[in-house]
Amino acid sequence: MGKPDRLKEEIGWLKLVFGLLVAVDVSLLAWLAQNYATASDVIVFAGGIAIIVITGAIIWVNRAAYKRIEELEDT
Repeated sequence: MGKPDRLKEEIGWLKLVFGLLVAVDVSLLAWLAQNYATASDVIVFAGGIAIIVITGAIIWVNRAAYKRIEELEDT
């Protein structure tokens, strides 16, 4: 497998991970927005931390994908 093919496969996997993280992040944010008044403080705090961590992971995956795209353009 050549380098362009490998980079395309990596980009494909990163797209999958990106989509999954976005879906989880949006779902968790929606749940938290609907249930923050009735959920316990610990659950709300844990949900907030999870949203921050997942959003950070989304940013990291996005940057990694763009890095691979730039590498693909250079080959």
